[in-house]
Amino acid sequence: MMQRIWPIALGVVADSLRRKVVYVVLVFAALLAFAIPSLPDYGLGVESAVFREVALALAFVTALVVTLSLAANRIPGELERRTVYNVVAKRVSRWEYLVGTWLGVFLVAGGVMAAFTVIEQVIGLITYGEYMWLLWEGALAIWLEMGVVAAFAVAVSAITGPVVVVTATLTALFIGHSRSTLLGGEGALALQPFMPSLDAFNVVNPVAHGDGVPPLYLASMLVVFLGLAGTSLFVGSALLSRRDL
Repeated sequence: MMQRIWPIALGVVADSLRRKVVYVVLVFAALLAFAIPSLPDYGLGVESAVFREVALALAFVTALVVTLSLAANRIPGELERRTVYNVVAKRVSRWEYLVGTWLGVFLVAGGVMAAFTVIEQVIGLITYGEYMWLLWEGALAIWLEMGVVAAFAVAVSAITGPVVVVTATLTALFIGHSRSTLLGGEGALALQPFMPSLDAFNVVNPVAHGDGVPPLYLASMLVVFLGLAGTSLFVGSALLSRRDL
């Protein structure tokens, strides 16, 4: 199974690295990150906390743009160019093709997050004399959320075009972050049964202003990631299997 999924994922990674969008977004985000220390500070002694908070927000936007730009058009583009037929003809099932596509996008998003986090650390070290290792916890949370976003986008792209995919994904993202506001509860550990929330991946406060995220919370984030991404991929595979190719 993985012998068929991995080549698809690596193909997505290779194709993504040939595109300019990944590098343009990363360079633009890096320039904005270098400008963060010039922002007004909110009081003496909290400058580094303000930097971490803004840096995490910028990292989230960067990862979201890259994830959507890759996931929204991957399957529709291959269906339009008919290159998907070459893949399916090699005894690759449709669900393996969809999961491989998602995995490739997920890996690229992880690479972007890792590169941007290193940039943030360098800026933090130069400006504030801190290594800011906690930013990696924030990067992990954002990466896991992008995995859920990519899974949803890939699933929707199995039956529709990129414009609808982006619109549906952004709508789901908004709803996912509104559950705790509408129904109460906050974060992964406070989730109600069968009511998952993307707020599980919101670790800005403990990373920027606290001592980081406890291991139990990290584990609960992983559970939410597996549940949401797995459900989206399952539904997407079912939708793609019913589509005439």
